[in-house]
Amino acid sequence: MKQLVNHNFPPFYQKDSKVLILGSIPSTKSRELGFYYMHPKNRFWKVISEVFEEENPKTIEDKKIFLKRNKIALWDVISSCDIEGSSDSSISNVIINDIESIVQETDIQYIYVLGKKALQLYEKYIFPTVLITAVYLPSTSPRNARLKEKDLIKQYQVIKTKMKEI
Repeated sequence: MKQLVNHNFPPFYQKDSKVLILGSIPSTKSRELGFYYMHPKNRFWKVISEVFEEENPKTIEDKKIFLKRNKIALWDVISSCDIEGSSDSSISNVIINDIESIVQETDIQYIYVLGKKALQLYEKYIFPTVLITAVYLPSTSPRNARLKEKDLIKQYQVIKTKMKEI
């Protein structure tokens, strides 16, 4: 059954953030724990730490330090929506986050969207004001089990490659 969900924690960014990674809306577990990609089976932290050749951060504080060091900002496209559990395919009645404000407050050069729903909403509602073409990356959610971790790491390498160009 769908329920109204509000994004209940702030975006994570620094003034010197160069990359913005956007999901759709936090999972049930992430909302419960108050930070991004906190479901134990979500592969985001393992994948992104492999890309940057660093140890997988375990605590929220370690994750924040990792993001700061690598100039990565995290947020989500959706501020609130009706959703069933954590299923992006069930999302409706969307209210979009003000992504433009982060872009204006930082040095964001590249935006990556994780998953098809985030890409669809970004292109429709956010790109017209931000004017940065988002790069699609497959979701690291356990629901996207068709992609193996090594395949995700290979695709996410684009983040580190582009960071070297800045």
